[in-house]
Amino acid sequence: MHSEVADYTDLYEEFSDDRLPPGQRETDRFPVLSKSGTPDWHRDDWTFEVWGAVEEPLTYDYDEFRDLPAETQRQDFHCVTGWSKFDCEFSGVTFPQLAELAGVRDDAEWVMFHALDGYTTDLPLAECDRDEVLFAYDYDGEQLPDDHGGPLRVVTPHKYAYKGAKWVTGVEFLTEPERGYWEKRGYSDTANPWNEERYS
Repeated sequence: MHSEVADYTDLYEEFSDDRLPPGQRETDRFPVLSKSGTPDWHRDDWTFEVWGAVEEPLTYDYDEFRDLPAETQRQDFHCVTGWSKFDCEFSGVTFPQLAELAGVRDDAEWVMFHALDGYTTDLPLAECDRDEVLFAYDYDGEQLPDDHGGPLRVVTPHKYAYKGAKWVTGVEFLTEPERGYWEKRGYSDTANPWNEERYS
C-alpha cells in the first residue's frame, strides 16, 4: 500500500546524542500494556472524531479513515516502564494532515486524545503538530493488532508511549490545558524520554 517508508529513527538527535534514552533497555519484543485490558470494537460501528477548537469538526467511519492520505514511517518506540523497541514500521495518517482537514483555530493550544476504553492523554498542540505523530492503523505491514491498540492508535516517538493513546476514537483541540488519565495519577505531563520525565 505504502511503498515509501519515511525514516524517523534519527529523531533522537533533536534531544540527545544517544538513540536509546537513559534508563531504557532495547528489546525485540513488543510487550502489551494497558490500563484495563483490550476493549472490544466492531468495524461497522467504529468512528473517529475531531472536535473542539476547530473550524470543521470531522467524523470518519473505519473505511473513510483508511481512505485518507497516509504514509508509512520507521520509528522508535519508548515505554515509560523502561523498554524501547527500535525500527517499528507504522502506517497511518499524520497529525498535521488531520489538523489541516479540521482547520485548527488560532486559540487552540492543547490536544486531548480520547480512546475506546475511556483512556485520555494530553499534549501541547506544538508537541503534536509533527509529521512523526501518527494515527497508525498498520504495524509492520499488517493491520495493527487489537492488543496493540487496533484499529487505531497514536504513536509519539519523541515521547514516552503513554502519550500515544491505544484504541483512539478521537482528538479534541483545547484552548486550556487539561490532564489525561495517567497525568492525573502522577505521570509526567511532558514525558521526554531523554530527560527521563517519567513522573511529575
